[in-house]
Amino acid sequence: QVQLVESGGGLVQAGGSLRLSCAASISIFSFDAMGWYRQAPGKQRELVAAITSAGSTNYADSVKGRFTISRDNAKNTVYLQMNSLKPEDTAVYYCNGREAVWGRPYWGQGTQVTVSS
Repeated sequence: QVQLVESGGGLVQAGGSLRLSCAASISIFSFDAMGWYRQAPGKQRELVAAITSAGSTNYADSVKGRFTISRDNAKNTVYLQMNSLKPEDTAVYYCNGREAVWGRPYWGQGTQVTVSS
């Protein structure tokens, strides 16, 4: 069974930093892309950042220059480094992996990030 387990969320003041981790139970080369999504109360889930198996990245305009997605293939882990956090970054952050062969999406359970003003 494929599992994605997030960690690293918490409460931080505006301007602070957090690093989220997403550990996969299988090789992350099994996914052709992995990403971080977030969902704030009353809002739709949105893509924050994504990274392909080749290492290409893309970011939501709202986080460009502040967030960095990376991967450690040896640890089967994807990271999201979040700097200069703003209260509007408050949300539950979810890790996502798109399985390479059939395109099936897998989701983690989510980790809460709260940024106080």
